[in-house]
Formats: sequence, C-alpha cells, structure tokens
Amino acid sequence: MILRPVTFPFRYAFAIIKKKIGKLDTIKIEPLYAFGNEEKVFFKGRVVESYKQSKPSPKKSYLQNLLGALRRYAGSSVPEAKVEVTLHGEKKILESDVDGIIECSFSRTGDKNPGSNHKICFSLIPEEGLKPEREEICIDVLRYPSDHPVGIISDIDDTILITHATQTGKKFWLSISKNAYTRRPFPGISEFYKALVNEGGNPVFYVSSSDWNLFDMIRDFLNYRKIPLGPLLLKDLHVDLKTIWKSGGGSHLHKIEKIEMLMNLYPGMKFIFVGDSGQHDPEIYAEIMQKFPGRTLAVYIREIKPADKQRRKLLKAKIDDPDSPDITFVENTEQMINHAKTHNLIPES
Repeated sequence: MILRPVTFPFRYAFAIIKKKIGKLDTIKIEPLYAFGNEEKVFFKGRVVESYKQSKPSPKKSYLQNLLGALRRYAGSSVPEAKVEVTLHGEKKILESDVDGIIECSFSRTGDKNPGSNHKICFSLIPEEGLKPEREEICIDVLRYPSDHPVGIISDIDDTILITHATQTGKKFWLSISKNAYTRRPFPGISEFYKALVNEGGNPVFYVSSSDWNLFDMIRDFLNYRKIPLGPLLLKDLHVDLKTIWKSGGGSHLHKIEKIEMLMNLYPGMKFIFVGDSGQHDPEIYAEIMQKFPGRTLAVYIREIKPADKQRRKLLKAKIDDPDSPDITFVENTEQMINHAKTHNLIPES
C-alpha cells in the first residue's frame, strides 16, 4: 500500500490500455454513500476491477490479514467508465475520474419526504472492453430535514477505532495484520454513539482522513462492533509524496470542506463533534465553530497525547462566540458520557 501512490501513473496508463484492447477484468461499481435533505441528494461511488475479498473473521492469521490488505490496495481503479445513476426516475450519466470516482448530486428530487424509503441505483453503460459484475446495484438514500435539530460529526482514527495514528510503525502494522473483526474500538464507544443517535433519530457522519480503499474495512468494523452507521466521508487518494507513508496523512483541508458542506446542507441542525488530539481535530472543529456560530452543542476530544497549555490557549482564542461550548478534552469515553448526560445531550438511563 505504501507503493500505491508511486505506481499510480503506471496503473492508470495500464488500465486505459487494457480498456482499449478489451482486457479489463470484470468491473464492479462500489456505491460509497448517498445522503441529503428535502431538496438535494449527494452521492459518491467508484468503479474498480472486481476482486475477491474474503469475509473478515476473528480466526484469521496475520498472513491472511496481510494478503487481504494487499488485495484491497492492489485493486485497480477504472477511469473513463460511463455510469448511469438513477433516483426517482431522474437519470445522470457520469464518467469516472482518474481514481475511478463518480460523484454528483440530484436537486429537486421527486419525493421530498425525508422519512420515506429512497433508493439510488448505479449501472455501468455497456461499452466494448467493459464487463459489469452486476447489471445494477442500489443502495438506500439517507435523508434528513434541513432543520433536523441534532447531528453528530465524528472522526474515526483514534476517536472510535484504536489506530495509533501518531505512531507510523504501529499504525502500519495494525492496518496489515488485523481485519475489521479484530480491530479494537475504544471501550464504551458503541453505547455512547447509540445514545447520541437516539435510536436512529439523529444522523451521524464520519469524516476521516482515511482513504477510500479502507471503506469496506471501516463499514464492516462499525457493523461488527454495533456502532451506528452513517455516511463515510473519506479522503480521495491522490498522488502526493506526503501521503505515501500512511493513510490519514497529508493535508486535512478536505475535512473542513466536508464539514462545511454538511453545515450548509443542514442549516437548521446543531452538531456534536467528536475527535482526538493526535492530529488536527481540535483546530478543525474550532475553525468550524468560528465560521458557524451557534451551531455547536458540544465538542469532545479524546486526548491521545496531552494538549499543552499553549495549544488550549490558542483554541480558546480562536472561538470568539461567547455562546459556543468549550472544547472538552477527555481521557476516556466514560467522561464523554458523563458530560453528555450532564448537558442533556443523552438520556440519564
């Protein structure tokens, strides 16, 4: 996986050549998310050469997990593939980019009732050299009113999933030696997030600097550990020497952009933010609080390493809204739970 960005130009050229001469393997579309409000639905997916990824299991050996990690990162994205996307009878035709990504939005969708069931469907447009694994694949659309009262925005690495993101060697070993069933959450996270989402009444959005190659691992981890599911807003994998050594590295600007998109999509919603002190979550959330005053109910930062006094002072100075809550630094999930109960963000029971 370290070599993936370095080999990107060669893999991209190879994929184009294989497509031209009809030698691509079976193609599959991976829907990544679809969510929105009454007026707009955002969606994202990617087109990749089909590969067999065995189901994770607690019984798998380090070697089996290593092979699974290599398989995940070795899969080739398929650029310049045309995909038809359908929602409520409206169709869009998109072409995958150099990373195999397709993304767009639907406006003024036919059914504006956020409480009803919605499906968005993806199908590969027939073309010489492209053989779809399935004719069509559909997923549910998550829609919430723009004035829904409460939402949760959460980081993943070292916030819910133990990754040792600040220690490159440890993080790399965990990523290749474990699978979705053997990766460990922080104690109490499942119960805390279930209380925050209030039996599915509140949405949770996971905004992370992990890349899209980890999508299936993160989804399976959340399912297995019974942590509430929500849209995964991960980082597109671009060729950048700064990001070779670890997923989650490089610029975190994309996190600010994605959070701002959520704030604008749900202008009546107030948010609970959860992150960690290992990287830039406190500064990112402080910037959002500054740009969107009165929209934050609480900010919880898990202390991976103690935040020095100067850092806390700078954070406090950045938030000039007197009605904004303080950024709450905690050592464990229990402290988050106690604070949330005290401030009536979750029920006492």
